[in-house]
Amino acid sequence: MSYNFDEIISRRHTNSVNYEGWRPYIFRNDPNISFPIPDDKFIRLWIADMDFATPAVITNAIRERLDKKILGYTSQFDPDYLEVLKNWFQRRYNWTINTDHLVFAPGVVPALIRLVTLLTSPDENMLITTPSYTPFKMAGDLNNRKVFYSPLQNNAGYYSMNLADIEAQLADPTKNIRLFVLCNPHNPTGRVWTKEELMAIGQLCLSKNVWIISDEIHCDLLRKEQTHTPLATLFPSYEKVVTCTAPTKTFNLAGILHSHIFIPHQQIRESWQKRYWEMQNPLSIAATKAAYENGDHWLEALKLYLDDNLGLLQQMLQEDLPKAVYQVPEATYLAWVDVSAYSTDIEAVERLSTYFARKAGVLVEGGDMFVDNGKGHIRINVACPRAVLQEGVTRLIAAIGNER
Repeated sequence: MSYNFDEIISRRHTNSVNYEGWRPYIFRNDPNISFPIPDDKFIRLWIADMDFATPAVITNAIRERLDKKILGYTSQFDPDYLEVLKNWFQRRYNWTINTDHLVFAPGVVPALIRLVTLLTSPDENMLITTPSYTPFKMAGDLNNRKVFYSPLQNNAGYYSMNLADIEAQLADPTKNIRLFVLCNPHNPTGRVWTKEELMAIGQLCLSKNVWIISDEIHCDLLRKEQTHTPLATLFPSYEKVVTCTAPTKTFNLAGILHSHIFIPHQQIRESWQKRYWEMQNPLSIAATKAAYENGDHWLEALKLYLDDNLGLLQQMLQEDLPKAVYQVPEATYLAWVDVSAYSTDIEAVERLSTYFARKAGVLVEGGDMFVDNGKGHIRINVACPRAVLQEGVTRLIAAIGNER
């Protein structure tokens, strides 16, 4: 079976955040900003969803569910759904999930916001590594928790956690950090944390009695030589590890608003269930079951296509922007590129996202959109048809070339 990842699909008039919602997101401080090209001429390489068709096994399952003609109040009662979920994590990650620990959320970000208040008191704070997926900080800010940063160490584009710094911050009584948020694999750098790294960070948190939220939403999008280790498999007896997963990044289903949150701690789980008693979307349940039951073949084909796109980006940068620092990410479809050798003068005047929109007609997210420790970087989403990626990167290169 073959899949046409080269198909260019119009997202106009679909209420797409990618296509129609970029101004209030990227340029929220200046939503009426004007550019020299019409909005429909931009190449969009920014938000983390894909420009590929959702797999047919999923859309067919949604149609089949629609054919049942009633979309009334729905929750998850199907034991086969749980078996499908168990099988997915067992065969791909050797993780025997406990479905008694499972709660549902309308996305990992809403889950993060909810969990902060469940896991911490108003006088307790949280720690994240930077650069960081912005909603990690937002989850603290919205709940009036102070968010401390531990900068990742950058070795020519290869990132690692500064364990000494993390340990010192967790031990600092003036900071009173009771929650650490881990991104595994990491967004935006694309690191797949090794077992050794995960053991080290887990043991630090365990020794300080600190909660861990492990956001593992990108775990399926690995390069072929990589292996994802769920943090929970390394600390099966530590009930203060909460794991967040979802099919949404993997199968281009962000709009179904469906995620699986595993909370081993009974009291916290019961508090969640009392506070967030809610139904599920019947189409989301059908889509997720189909994805995890029948989506493996599509996923493997997707990963090969992404590998080639990431390789193309690497080749173009090496040829035309040799001072750019870029390593093919170990996971995700997001390239984290250091253009600081070319952008010092640019950033003295405007944000990189503004510059590339204005000069190249390409939408990317600049490093300033990832909390801290991202100066001089841009994040490029390569999950698009190759022709689109090639044109977008060509424009980015030309825009920087004009400044050299």
